[in-house]
Amino acid sequence: MTTYVITVPGTFLRDVDDVARTQLARSLASHHTDLSETEDVELLTVHEDGTFSVRLEVEAPDRATAEDDAVRLAAGALEELGLSEKDAPLGPPAVTGVDGQF
Repeated sequence: MTTYVITVPGTFLRDVDDVARTQLARSLASHHTDLSETEDVELLTVHEDGTFSVRLEVEAPDRATAEDDAVRLAAGALEELGLSEKDAPLGPPAVTGVDGQF
């Protein structure tokens, strides 16, 4: 298995307050561990225009699976906050780090 850091971009199309952002980060915190901290990668970045990026660590056998898992995790966490795909659409994920065991 390989650990991937996947960045999932998105846009909040409705107002999301600081409490909701904190809850989002808290629900995803278990997917932001050693590799992310070593690389000094922020879990959640939100910009003034409502765009955001979530960076998650995912263990997977390949890049495609890691990207799919990261999108699923991010979408699930947003749904838990009551944000549908229409409220916070996600963009295409990107691998931004890899820690493989070869």
